[in-house]
Amino acid sequence: MSAPDGNPFPKDRNKRAQVVTGFLRQRDAAEPDPEHAIVEGAVIDQTPSQDTTPAPEPSQSGTAARPAGEIELKLLVDAHRMAHFNAAPVIMANARNKGTRKHLKSIYYDTAERLLRRNGLSLRVRQSGARFVQTVKMDAADDPLRRGEWEASVSSLAPDLALAMPFIPEKLRSHLVTQPLEVVFTADIRRHARMINLPSGTVEIAFDQGELTAGDRTLPVSEIELELKSGSASTIYEVALRLAEQGAVKPSIRTKSARGFDLAADKPPPARRPRKLRLDASVTLDEAFATILRSCFLHLLQSLPAAEDGRNPEGVHQLRVSLRRLRSALDLMRSVGALSNLDALRTEAKWLAQDLSAARDWDVFQLDTLPTIAQACPSVAGFDALGRAAAARQSDAYRKAHDALDDRRCAVFLIGLGNWIETRGWRNDVAAEDLGQLAEPAVDFAQRILSEQYAKVLKRGRHFKSLRAEELHRVRLATKRLRYLSEFLLPLYEDRKSARRFSRRLAALQEELGAFNDMAVTASLLDGLGTEPDSAIAAAAIAGWQARASIGVQPALQRTWRDFTAARVPWSSQG
Repeated sequence: MSAPDGNPFPKDRNKRAQVVTGFLRQRDAAEPDPEHAIVEGAVIDQTPSQDTTPAPEPSQSGTAARPAGEIELKLLVDAHRMAHFNAAPVIMANARNKGTRKHLKSIYYDTAERLLRRNGLSLRVRQSGARFVQTVKMDAADDPLRRGEWEASVSSLAPDLALAMPFIPEKLRSHLVTQPLEVVFTADIRRHARMINLPSGTVEIAFDQGELTAGDRTLPVSEIELELKSGSASTIYEVALRLAEQGAVKPSIRTKSARGFDLAADKPPPARRPRKLRLDASVTLDEAFATILRSCFLHLLQSLPAAEDGRNPEGVHQLRVSLRRLRSALDLMRSVGALSNLDALRTEAKWLAQDLSAARDWDVFQLDTLPTIAQACPSVAGFDALGRAAAARQSDAYRKAHDALDDRRCAVFLIGLGNWIETRGWRNDVAAEDLGQLAEPAVDFAQRILSEQYAKVLKRGRHFKSLRAEELHRVRLATKRLRYLSEFLLPLYEDRKSARRFSRRLAALQEELGAFNDMAVTASLLDGLGTEPDSAIAAAAIAGWQARASIGVQPALQRTWRDFTAARVPWSSQG
């Protein structure tokens, strides 16, 4: 799958690339981005809050905090294989020297109500030798690699809140004055850090091993942290791909801070829904694509920990959603013209999603369908036996899902996807005659695409009241695609009330069609499940219940369809 240089999705270096480069130079020169600052050759988000209070002057407790930023990616690895990765050819051939070894002891602080954590912030004091450094970090809103980071020297492991205040949103400052900080967890890490010089940039590669401790609970740490020091952020992905050739790695953006807070709370990793996109109506199509793909990639990476952990069923669900969103975004880009790399990316996303589907289907059956019907039919025997049989299938499905997530193919796909997005690889894959579309306003493209998909939904839903189950399934698929396209493109019309109204009615229609489809999925799950006499009776009860329910949902489904078709489309000139 990989090209000789380790990149599974290499750039197309032909004449079209030269045309793209010329266009990009003109666009970048004409449209500087005021919301980002250039830090060591990389774009870093430097807007943690609207407050612009300058850093304090040096005080007795330490030097003034220095605004900075970081671009980093973690690779989770087996602790017994760490030395093997340290001797990888990409490191041996490009490392400046043997590096440095440090023993890092860190304490993470927050209020009792976790005020900082709930607002995307972390406050840490780290000891390295005789030096103490306090760090405030803020998660970027829509970028998987970038985080705001501000450091200040302090005199001990105790935090100096005054030095942190300028980089904390103003609305939180008064609360921090009245709510004292407390220790949440500690980190004890042995780090071997080396600097890697490549033509595209310089990366610090840190091999971290140790543990996090919160009360009487501990969590081992074994990871390779890649942090960009200068050059292009694609350098991180280049190094990650080379390391993936040496053995099993799991790309991750989950920080030690996030793991430590979940450890302290004794909770599984959260399964987050995708953040709402923000698109200015004046952006170009090229910029819109970049924003949409970053959002999809961020949601994918955020969903991985919960899916791998397995304790929260929402983890697998959100991972499947993230892959569907990604495939929809890639399909959207096909509208510009033939993009050969899209097929490779979409194939990998489809492969991973297929290995997650069964786990999600059994989750719905075990957590919703079976208990709901069992409670409503207390006189029917066999639900317990049916539940045990379903649990065995569920376990098998999760094993298959975890095997896919552990597969090197998954790691290479994620790293390659990140690299393609970071370098905006689609620019080098667009035919010269289609290149101009990337510089056009995204809103013009959105109007055409949304109109076409909306027309397809209406066509498939014609004579909706008399549609058969398989025809409703086709309507559902078209509606789902329109839903994702709307999530991507309707932010361009955010100032219109019709956009919000249309989104609500579209979401309601998809939900109703999805519930109808769940009944068909249940029928396939029951096939061959109730083989024992008792469980067979329970399986028949579920089948009968849902057959009756499918008739009952028709009126609500038809009302939802009428409401949807009556909504004014927001992309019309009268929206």
